[in-house]
Amino acid sequence: MPIAACHCGTVRLDVPPLPDEVAYCSCAICRRYGALWAYYPLGAVQVTAPPDSMESYVGSERTLAFVRCRRCGCVTHWEPLEGRGDERLGINARNLDPDELEHVNIRWLDTEACGAPSP
Repeated sequence: MPIAACHCGTVRLDVPPLPDEVAYCSCAICRRYGALWAYYPLGAVQVTAPPDSMESYVGSERTLAFVRCRRCGCVTHWEPLEGRGDERLGINARNLDPDELEHVNIRWLDTEACGAPSP
């Protein structure tokens, strides 16, 4: 099972095998994060972190909570907010060992495909 971790190792995500592709979203926030998103059903990813070691950013659209490590600032994943109707979460695949991504395709998404607000 691949493990994604923030730079300092405080936040760990145990993920199922990687999908065949990850997404590079060009929306206003994702392009600034520089993340590659791998999508999983809710409950399929085990997040391990000490209490109060993560913080979330929720934009004005209130559809996603982007989660990062409070210590090193790395964005680790996003979670859907209640009422969004999405039954998945996205992990920032850039937190995986680069060798894990060697054979994974990168799909470019339009500005609203991830659910984050556009400018």
